[in-house]
Amino acid sequence: MFDLALIIGLGIAFPLVHQMNSWMFAFAEINPSVGLIYLPAFLRLLNVLVLGKFKGTVAGLLGGALLLLLHPSKETLSIQLVNMLCSSAGPLLAVMTFERWRQHPVDLVSLKDLGIVTLIYCVANSLLHHFAWSMVAPHLLGTPQQMIWMFLGDLFGALIGAYLLKWGASRLKITQG
Repeated sequence: MFDLALIIGLGIAFPLVHQMNSWMFAFAEINPSVGLIYLPAFLRLLNVLVLGKFKGTVAGLLGGALLLLLHPSKETLSIQLVNMLCSSAGPLLAVMTFERWRQHPVDLVSLKDLGIVTLIYCVANSLLHHFAWSMVAPHLLGTPQQMIWMFLGDLFGALIGAYLLKWGASRLKITQG
């Protein structure tokens, strides 16, 4: 029951942090799909790190669905769903890649582990989105540099979140999801 509440809570947090991010960092927006600081990127990764692969991905999908409902977009529903799937797949892919490569789960109090999984996530998220956009929504591609901007925006947002997680996890004695 606690896991369900956490899934729902983290799902609800995503559109709220997304809206807060758009207010706080509007100056750093490249276009409606890419910003130079995107704090919700870390929430996606946090879901998988804290709740585990399945429950964390479900929380990410719930957050994406709530964002679709609460913040209508000019994009078609199919493009919004593709974005939501890419956004949820990135953290899962990053954690699975980290665990396979490093042969251990991510230690939430290790800045090294958090930094590595964050880098993997930011690369995966940017690549997944841009690959999907090239297939279903080429008008979202913009310039070739856009993929780098998305990577950097996710990286800055995710690193801020990773440092906050490390700080909180060390105080709460949390080590892994």
